[in-house]
Amino acid sequence: MSGWAVRAAAILAFLLTAEPPNRLTAQGVLNQFSYENLRFSGVQVDAGLLGASDLIGTTVGGLRVDYGRIAPKVRLLLGLSYFRSEFDQQARDRFARRLDSIVNPGTPDNINLGRIFLSDIVGDIDFQLVFPQGHGITAYLGTGISIHARNGNGAAINGTFVEDALDVITAGLNGTMGFEFNLSHAWRFTVDGRGVLSSGLRTVSLRTGIMYRLRGGRELGAGNRGGSRGTQ
Repeated sequence: MSGWAVRAAAILAFLLTAEPPNRLTAQGVLNQFSYENLRFSGVQVDAGLLGASDLIGTTVGGLRVDYGRIAPKVRLLLGLSYFRSEFDQQARDRFARRLDSIVNPGTPDNINLGRIFLSDIVGDIDFQLVFPQGHGITAYLGTGISIHARNGNGAAINGTFVEDALDVITAGLNGTMGFEFNLSHAWRFTVDGRGVLSSGLRTVSLRTGIMYRLRGGRELGAGNRGGSRGTQ
């Protein structure tokens, strides 16, 4: 990984682990960050329900890669998700008023936009602080950043400024919390709640998934309190 990515990871992980301001404590926490355990450690597929501002509830699916520990209790995950939903009636009415104000200013018309859809491909980086809860169960709390590639379409908006406004690439902030349950030495069942704040759209999702941990990443897995042998 590039130097800027590791520095960003260190800052975000520090915010997760830092105690009340103390220079020596802060230095001690920052000294725990390392490239050493950053490696492909596991892969997860998940799916669930998603609610969003201005959209009708829908389903979301994703793929997530555990890239190991950047600090003894902080792991790095890379993700890719996708959903497609339809704008609700309130959002369509708002689009209709804006379109009418441009096409026929000063002359109110009833414009029927029909169904308008929005799809979103999301790439994200999450930093998760893990809290082992006992044998085989781990809770986690995280934050991160995301990139969204959105596409809007509908018979009445194709080729209009409404479609142009919906077809964007933008950034977002993520918040996650969830649990992992050990099914076996390699397999994990996950329950994950995720909130995303991005330009023009706020989403909340609840997902379940299955993660497979590679042999080399199991010592750094969810249920290990001490991380690698070098950090115990």
